[in-house]
Amino acid sequence: MTIVKLSESAQVPAATHKYLATAIRVLETEARALSELSRFLDDRFLQAVEMVAAAEGRVIVTGMGKSGHIGKKIAATFASTGTPAFFVHPAEASHGDMGMIVRGDIVLALSNSGEAKELNDLIEYTRRFAIPLIGITSRPQSTLAQRADIALLLPDCPEACPNGLAPTTSTTLTLALGDALAITLLEKKGFTAKDFKVYHPGGKLGQQLMKVSEIMHTGEQLPVASENIPVMEAIAIINAKGFGCIGLVNDRGALTGIITDGDIRRKLSADIVTKAAQDIMTRNPKTVSPDTLVAEAMAVMNDLKNAFRKITCLLVVDASGKPAGLLHIHDCLRAGFA
Repeated sequence: MTIVKLSESAQVPAATHKYLATAIRVLETEARALSELSRFLDDRFLQAVEMVAAAEGRVIVTGMGKSGHIGKKIAATFASTGTPAFFVHPAEASHGDMGMIVRGDIVLALSNSGEAKELNDLIEYTRRFAIPLIGITSRPQSTLAQRADIALLLPDCPEACPNGLAPTTSTTLTLALGDALAITLLEKKGFTAKDFKVYHPGGKLGQQLMKVSEIMHTGEQLPVASENIPVMEAIAIINAKGFGCIGLVNDRGALTGIITDGDIRRKLSADIVTKAAQDIMTRNPKTVSPDTLVAEAMAVMNDLKNAFRKITCLLVVDASGKPAGLLHIHDCLRAGFA
């Protein structure tokens, strides 16, 4: 995408100023409405959170027209943040999809007016089978608000449309309230980045949440030996494993140091063949745990770089301080990190 930046001397047509003013007005109108919504929340919101958190089944989100489009996004946000949910079209529900909704589920119905006739059958279904119903609407006297177990009311704010007709402000408020519900439930359930990774294994988000344990080298690939071995034996292991380093451990198996290709070059001398690995190793090297995010491990590598040293790998240690793996920069690059 090319962004054209006008010079100070450039002349902008008057119509352009008018359209820019329209865009700003729309954003400011919706921003004021969101601010009003934040002051509009009350105990009913907390009751809705408790109801959803205690549910044994799924959250069934439904809505007609623009509310339906917003509902699909809300359902997706619930599902990706640890609250099982899916969207059911109210018209389709009246023609067989009602069977998707069972006892233990909760229905979240969206309708700004609260009078969408397509919702009537679904509302009656929830009343007949004692399925909890949460309604989001701007009208407290509407059918949806009156029939729902909990009615989450939106503030009476003008639509951004100059005719006051196109759903704009109302859909923004509904979407924001859905996000507020989902994130509040996320925090209540203690949903963590680890849980997020389970639901987002692919794409950029899945990559960002990848852990060192998923791509590190382990077992026979790991270049590890006793700190007491001769330097020449350590060099042989470095050459054999091909990572350019070796981790050294004490009698208890805990990591005490590391020798890299660079260490050998810097400490090369005539008597190096008589020395033990611990004589030239770098003690207390920087390490990471298996649960460290790959992005964080790469940041550690970058922090350790200086004008004389280029860090290309990190040893991974477990809670007891014993080597559990090795992460090489090439592993990160192959996983899509740059």
